[in-house]
Amino acid sequence: QVQLVESGGGLVQSGGSLRLSCAASGSIFSIMGWYRQAPGKQRELVATITSAGSPTYANSMKGRFTISRDNAKNTVYLQMNNLKPEDTAVYHCNAIGRFSGGNYWGQGTQVTVSS
Repeated sequence: QVQLVESGGGLVQSGGSLRLSCAASGSIFSIMGWYRQAPGKQRELVATITSAGSPTYANSMKGRFTISRDNAKNTVYLQMNNLKPEDTAVYHCNAIGRFSGGNYWGQGTQVTVSS
C-alpha cells in the first residue's frame, strides 16, 4: 500500500523559511512533487522532480523554492525561502508510480505565513 507522509509545515513570519519533507513508501516512484491549495482556490503546482533529479518549478516559485529528493529514502523535500503571506496553503506531496503509473497524494501539511 502506497503512503505519502508530509511533515515540516507550520507558522512562519513573512521572509522566513520552512523545509517540507515527504516520506513515500509502498512503491518506486518516477516523478515526485509538491502542489498547494489555498482556501477558496484550486490546487496548483509548486514543483516536481524526476528520479534523475531534474526539477520543474511553477514560475512564481522559481528562485525562492528548491525541490530535492533522496531516492534511497524515497523522500522528497521542498526548501522554501523568503516566504510570503500568499504562500499560505496546504501543501500536498504527489508521486507517480514508476511501473504502475499510479498517481498518489499525501494528506497535506499546513503552511501559514504571517505578515
